[in-house]
Amino acid sequence: MSGAAPPRRVRLTLEYDGSGFLGWQRQPSGERTVQATLEEAFARLPGEHGSVLAAGRTDAGVHALAMVAHADTSSAIPDEKLRLALNAHLPRDVAVVRLETCAPGFEAQFHCLYRRYLYRLRVMRDDPRGLAVNRDRLLPVFRHLDLPAMQAATRYLVGRHDFATFATQETRTTVRTVHLCELREERGEIRLHIAGDGFLRNMVRTIVGTLLWVGKGKLAPEDMPGLLAARDRRKAGHNVGPQGLYFVEAGYEPWDPERSEAAVASLVV
Repeated sequence: MSGAAPPRRVRLTLEYDGSGFLGWQRQPSGERTVQATLEEAFARLPGEHGSVLAAGRTDAGVHALAMVAHADTSSAIPDEKLRLALNAHLPRDVAVVRLETCAPGFEAQFHCLYRRYLYRLRVMRDDPRGLAVNRDRLLPVFRHLDLPAMQAATRYLVGRHDFATFATQETRTTVRTVHLCELREERGEIRLHIAGDGFLRNMVRTIVGTLLWVGKGKLAPEDMPGLLAARDRRKAGHNVGPQGLYFVEAGYEPWDPERSEAAVASLVV
């Protein structure tokens, strides 16, 4: 940056509805993405601005309630006024909920120690209310599920494992540490809360699809260790839709379950 004002780095906390985006990452062919939309908003403001880099790169249709990102800017606008100015130039499906000047070396992605996601399901067999208005917000399920069996299955996924069975076309190492994996009944829904030091491509959505197999009796909870050991994607459930998946926390301190629960307790869903 060569502007008159020295550049500073800002940390942003973002909320977005992923329904209308082709994921987070800017695309060379110009498709609508969250990153490109934010950078366009920055470009409408005085000064020079760098790329907006996030803690995670969500796929098309995936939402975020508290995505952390950073960007460099030469703007001298104070933090809160800069947040308001950005929101004035952003569409209604993405918002900056917090903005603060941070250390110049802060990296939203590389300094992140864990990420937490939420997946929302609702059994609608006997009560279809909300099926239309929530079509882009959660996964409808049209049969009853064995929830205790599904909850028992999640316990096998906590810890450090090779998650190749739950990854799609993954070229990175498939060993990950999952700190939290719980299915909870909340607000009339079934919600998977999952946190780990990193997630493979489609890993959370495949875990949900596999848990649905357990809930429908196709798999037993005790089958989960065998699935992990197999390292065979064909043995796990299908990738469920992206509409129920939310990025809810980026952690920059070592995993602490109480601190994480407090961080997500006030989120809007």
